[in-house]
Amino acid sequence: MRTKVLMIAVLLGLTTVVMAQRGGNDRERDFKGARSEMRTDDRKGGPENDLNLTDAQKEAFKQSRLALQKQLQPLQNELGEAQARQKTLMTTEKPDLAAINKNIEKMGGLKVEMEKLRTKNQLDLRAQLTEEQRLKMDARKNQFKGEPGMKGPRGM
Repeated sequence: MRTKVLMIAVLLGLTTVVMAQRGGNDRERDFKGARSEMRTDDRKGGPENDLNLTDAQKEAFKQSRLALQKQLQPLQNELGEAQARQKTLMTTEKPDLAAINKNIEKMGGLKVEMEKLRTKNQLDLRAQLTEEQRLKMDARKNQFKGEPGMKGPRGM
C-alpha cells in the first residue's frame, strides 16, 4: 500500500515538473517568435525600407554588399581555421604558450582587417546618401543600440 502511494506521488511530481518546463518553453518560443516577426516587419527590405533610396542607390547598396561579402569570405574562413587551431593548441597535453599567443595575434589581425573592410564599405555607402538619408540612418543605428535582448543571454 505504501509503495503504491509513493509511486503515485512520484508520478504526480514528475508530471508537474514536465508540464511546468514545457509551458515555459512554449511561452518563451511564442515571445521570441513575436519579437522576430516585429523585427522583420520593421526592417523588411533592409535599409531601403525607411531611407527612401532611389533605384540607383538600391543597386549600389546591393553591389557593395556583394563585393564586401566576397572580400570578407576568405578572411572569415581563415578566422575559422585559426579558431579551430586555437582549440587544438589549447587542448594539447603540454600547451605551447608562444604558439597560442601567435595564433591569438593572427585572429586579432584578421578581425581588425574585417572591421576595416566593413567600415570602408559603410563610409562608401554613406557617401552616396543625401543629408536627410544620413540623418535617418544615424537615428536608426542609435535606436537599436539600446534594444533589450541584444546584450548576451537573457538580455543581460
